[in-house]
Amino acid sequence: MRTFRSRRVKAILACFLVVCASWVFIESFEVMQNNAASLSGWVLLVLVLVLTLLNARKKLTYPPLLKSSTWLQVHIYIGWLGLFVFLIHTSWKLPNGQFETIFYVIFLLLAFSGILGVVLTRVLPKQLASRGSEVIYERIPMFVRQLREQAESLVLESVSRKNSAVLSQFYQQRLGGYFSGPIGLSGKILGKDRPLMDLQNELKALYRYLTDDEKEVAERLGIIIETKSDLDFHYVRQGILKYWLFVHIPLTYSMLVFTLVHLMLVQVFSRGLS
Repeated sequence: MRTFRSRRVKAILACFLVVCASWVFIESFEVMQNNAASLSGWVLLVLVLVLTLLNARKKLTYPPLLKSSTWLQVHIYIGWLGLFVFLIHTSWKLPNGQFETIFYVIFLLLAFSGILGVVLTRVLPKQLASRGSEVIYERIPMFVRQLREQAESLVLESVSRKNSAVLSQFYQQRLGGYFSGPIGLSGKILGKDRPLMDLQNELKALYRYLTDDEKEVAERLGIIIETKSDLDFHYVRQGILKYWLFVHIPLTYSMLVFTLVHLMLVQVFSRGLS
C-alpha cells in the first residue's frame, strides 16, 4: 500500500512540475514570438489527439503494451495537463463569440465528465465489492427474473398447503412491482435503501398472522427480497460506470472536431490578414 501511495504521490508531483514547466515555456514562447495563444493552441491539439488515441488504445488487447490501469493513469494526467493548457490558451477568460463559447462549453463538459469518471471509478467499485457477490451487469435482469419465479413459487406453495392468503396478498400488493425492475433508483445512487427496509418491516409485521410453516416461508421470502435489492444496487451502480462513457467519449470526439475547425478558422483568418 505504501509503495502504491508513493508511486501515486510521485506521479502527481511529476504532473504538477510538467504543468508548471509547460506554463512557463508556453507563456515565454508566445511573448517572444508576439503571437498570443499560438503555441498553446498547437499543444492543446496534440494533447486532444493523444487523449483520443489513448482512449482507443485502452480497448485493444494486442499488442500487450502496459496494463490497462497504467493507460488509465496516463490518460488522467494528460487530461489534467490538457485542461491547464486550455485555460492558458483562453487566457483564463470567458469567450465572446458564439463558436468560441460552444467550444469552451464542450471542453469544460469534457473535463467535468473526465473528473467525474475518475471519482466514479475510484468510489463505485469499492461500494459494489461491499454489497453482495460480484455479478455481470448484463445477467442481472435474468437473476431478478429467477428471484421473482422463486418468490412466486414460495407464495403459491404456502397458499396450497395452508390455504392462507396473507403472503399471497402481500406479494400481489407489494412485491409484484418490486420484482418488475430496479426500485428506489435515487436511493441506490445515494446508498439509502428505504424500499428494502419498508418491505422488511411490513413482512415482519405479518408474522403474527402466520403459522410456523408460513413464517419459514416468509423468512425465505425476506432473503429473496434482500438479494433482489443487492442486484438493484449493482445494476444501478454498474450502469453508471457503463454509461458514463457514453457521455465522455462523444464529448471527446466533439472536442476533437471543434479543435480542428478552430485551427482551420485561425489559419484562414491569419492568411487573410497577411
